[in-house]
Amino acid sequence: MQLITVGLNHTTAPVSLREKVAFAPDQLGLAVASARAWFGGNSTRAGVAYETAILSTCNRTELYCASAAADPMDATAHFLADYHKLDYADLRPHLYTLPQADAVRHVFRVASGLDSMVLGEAQILGQMKDAVRRADAAGGLGMYLHQMFQRTFSVAKEVRSTTEIGAHSVSMAAAAVKLAERIFDRVGEQRVLLIGAGEMIELCAAHFAAQQPKSLTIANRTLERGEALAARFGASAIRLAQLAEQLSQFDIIISCTASTLPIIGLGLVERAIKNRRHKPMFMLDLAVPRDIEPEVKRLDDVYLYSVDDLARVVQSGLDNRQAAVQQAETIIETGVQSYMHWINNRTVVPVIRQLQESSENIRLLELERARKMLSKGADIDSVLDALSKGLTAKFLHGPQHALHKAEGDERAQLTQLLPRLFQTKR
Repeated sequence: MQLITVGLNHTTAPVSLREKVAFAPDQLGLAVASARAWFGGNSTRAGVAYETAILSTCNRTELYCASAAADPMDATAHFLADYHKLDYADLRPHLYTLPQADAVRHVFRVASGLDSMVLGEAQILGQMKDAVRRADAAGGLGMYLHQMFQRTFSVAKEVRSTTEIGAHSVSMAAAAVKLAERIFDRVGEQRVLLIGAGEMIELCAAHFAAQQPKSLTIANRTLERGEALAARFGASAIRLAQLAEQLSQFDIIISCTASTLPIIGLGLVERAIKNRRHKPMFMLDLAVPRDIEPEVKRLDDVYLYSVDDLARVVQSGLDNRQAAVQQAETIIETGVQSYMHWINNRTVVPVIRQLQESSENIRLLELERARKMLSKGADIDSVLDALSKGLTAKFLHGPQHALHKAEGDERAQLTQLLPRLFQTKR
């Protein structure tokens, strides 16, 4: 069984490409089923076991797979391009393909926050757990991935509880405040609009509310959900449909929705800036795919940033975290070795079962022969002697035949191996 990770992230691909290969949360189950059909439907891989889970966030899209196919890695990369209708040649240079222990190590590092844009951030663990639940519901998890993810969450928990990997972390939400302060000296004097009601917007609401802005507003497609979030931070709520008429009222706009298409276009922002008499507007698009058309960045008096623009801000405090990183890497490496040992043991299980079945058949045959001898009145000692000789002869027949038939290196290997198997002395 081969374990592989295929994907791209904020270090290998720009947001313009990441948004093209992103999976919406409600697409993950279908995508997992499509991946399994992609392999199962191929005649060269028919009947081959294929397990898969997909993680898709603003910073990464990754496929975690277990397959007995001859070359699952390249095929998985082709699936990613085919599913999103992308040119494979354009996508391939941005993909990383990790086999076996490297694949497992990568999953452990992602869940532990060591591969994130924000070193030590905790949000990714929840996102991975959600991805695993969706993959399991879609039938994508088998014995190998189920065991891998159980160990992944255990390792991530140990990293969080025994190191200070997140102690000096600058979250993306905190970085958003810092980035806004580059445009406006005091966030407390601005009107803030947060678009969406998911976990990232909730984190941003907490950080911006702490700055006590002039106003804080939540815009969401479902007003009730927006109102529930707004109530926690003393904010107000509007419907997403009201953006066109109210966008010009806000100085700071942060958007992070699950929309597959932009919800704020160039024309809408142009009208808003005109109504504001060209007063500066700070816009931060944390969504992948993007919520705000990238052309907006060309407008005067509009400062549009994407999730990639936060990278420089969140790198602060890295020196303070290096000791924690080393501790975390040690924990992860121990976990990887333990899981790979389990994998290696699994490969001998079919052989052990076959040996047990073969031995049991030999035992039953000789036992039946002994019973027939007893029924005919044979002496008990002679029956036991025949039983022991029969068992010994049949058990040794296969090894002796293989040894006589072997030549060269194969015979030398068997000569060394057989005494160990039968625990005999030379």
